[in-house]
Amino acid sequence: MPEAEMMHIGELADRTGLSLRTIRHYDEINLLTPSGRSEGGFRLYTEGDFERLMLIRRMKPLGYSLEQMGDLLRAIDSVDADGDVPADTKRMLEDFHRDALERREKLAQRLDMADEFLSLLTERLR
Repeated sequence: MPEAEMMHIGELADRTGLSLRTIRHYDEINLLTPSGRSEGGFRLYTEGDFERLMLIRRMKPLGYSLEQMGDLLRAIDSVDADGDVPADTKRMLEDFHRDALERREKLAQRLDMADEFLSLLTERLR
């Protein structure tokens, strides 16, 4: 892919809202490897890299560890170009889906409690 169609780390950081440091760390631990390097050695990213990083970012509020994020990304990567999903990968994706639903529900409950707390404070301020 021509360098002109790729983005530097700063643009990726701006688009995702993540810090340069975080993106570099993800590279160091092989969670997000740049698709290329410029002639000067700078990391270059594709739109696919952006989408991968957004998936990682969306997992963060649900409390997934970096290891769990890597497991999910490897499972996604194992799906072939025709969209065929190996049985063990399908089970893993189903498990992640079920777990994400449970984590989201717990997060929603915490948000409800925070809203109740704010309502109590609002009443006290009147």
